[in-house]
Amino acid sequence: MHRINRRELLRRLGVPLLGATVAAVACRSRVSPSSPEVVPEARSATATVAPAAATPASTVAPTSPTPAVGDAYLAVARGPDPAANVEAALRAIGGIERFVAPGNDVIVKPNICVAYRAPEYAATTNPDVVAALVRLCRAAGAKRVRVMDQPFGGTADEAYKRSGTSIPEGQDIKQWSVYRDALDADVLINVPIAKTHELALLTLGMKNLMGLIEDRGSLHSNLAQRIADLTSLFRPQLTVIDATRILIAGGPTGGDLNDVRETQTVVASHDVVAADAFASTLFGLTGSDVPATLAGASRGLGTLDLNSIKIEEIGTA
Repeated sequence: MHRINRRELLRRLGVPLLGATVAAVACRSRVSPSSPEVVPEARSATATVAPAAATPASTVAPTSPTPAVGDAYLAVARGPDPAANVEAALRAIGGIERFVAPGNDVIVKPNICVAYRAPEYAATTNPDVVAALVRLCRAAGAKRVRVMDQPFGGTADEAYKRSGTSIPEGQDIKQWSVYRDALDADVLINVPIAKTHELALLTLGMKNLMGLIEDRGSLHSNLAQRIADLTSLFRPQLTVIDATRILIAGGPTGGDLNDVRETQTVVASHDVVAADAFASTLFGLTGSDVPATLAGASRGLGTLDLNSIKIEEIGTA
């Protein structure tokens, strides 16, 4: 079987690559995936808002709709096909239509921390997981779907405008330079890969949001609290954790296939803290063991108590 790399997969999806680090695609429901309508980014940076000032609506992410009666709060799908796992997990929590409405502007945020690791090394989000989400968003009628990240293994493309943005609920950081597009989009879908991290213990959904900011190196002081501050700002409406393969040592960049465990799992929830807490169990840990996850729960950004929520586990083989 011929294997394609991440760049080729995104090209086949109709996702133009802007520079080396950021991909953007503008799609309308009437446009076929093979010939998307591409709309260049031209949004100017938004003025900085002082922490004490009233917070403009554009800096407060919309909340995710709560599960309907009968739907799972969190879903776990397991099987050999990553795309089938994404689809099954989303069906269990109400379908992509719960999050994406016709005409929405959607950003899909994977973890593409470096440009030199294939998916087999479990350092970056599996492209099949990302592709499945893009297809589902298109099918739901999204006006535009963009895939973006800011790897530390490269430089950010100027297509994404940055601005100093206040963090109204920040306890440690009150203002940071972020990509406005992630705040201005109608829907932010967070798609991390589950892996170890030398400073954060694990990098999951909450930490994945660091790819939406500038000067990420400076965030590593009081890291757990600052990750919680960022989560309070971005509040992704949907988190889909790629655990097709997990990196159990040597994270975040890996490089040794002996450190990779194939678990063939996808976790999905509107609650990023709950999703991270469940993903922690794949490493023999609990959410309380991971400083950022614990900090997020302490801030009321989600729940650590997996026994208190409805979890649906699905086999897709």
